[in-house]
Amino acid sequence: MRPAGPPWLKWVAIGGLLLLTFVVARGCQQSQIRITKEQAIAKARDEISFRAENVQIRMLRQGVSSRPYWILTLSVPDEDGRGFERFAIVRINANTGKVDEVRQERAPPREREPSGSG
Repeated sequence: MRPAGPPWLKWVAIGGLLLLTFVVARGCQQSQIRITKEQAIAKARDEISFRAENVQIRMLRQGVSSRPYWILTLSVPDEDGRGFERFAIVRINANTGKVDEVRQERAPPREREPSGSG
């Protein structure tokens, strides 16, 4: 007994299945985390123009495809510890290691509080 339908239909179905497998595999590959936290910190330190004393790092998935990114905040606290002298935000693709964004800021000078005269 022969299967119903034209013989080329089998090849179209196999081709479609291969294409679907390729698309799913590619999507999974792009969402992998290949850059470690330590590698991201080293890469971010290379991108900024000051020596950071504090580093905060977090993993975020962004976009429709949920691509993984390391978001790093690097800073130098000011003298009284209530703000920052310098800070930077660096976004690194956790799959490719590409630095996607670097924003550096120097804190504006703060006015000194007047010393009270009795």
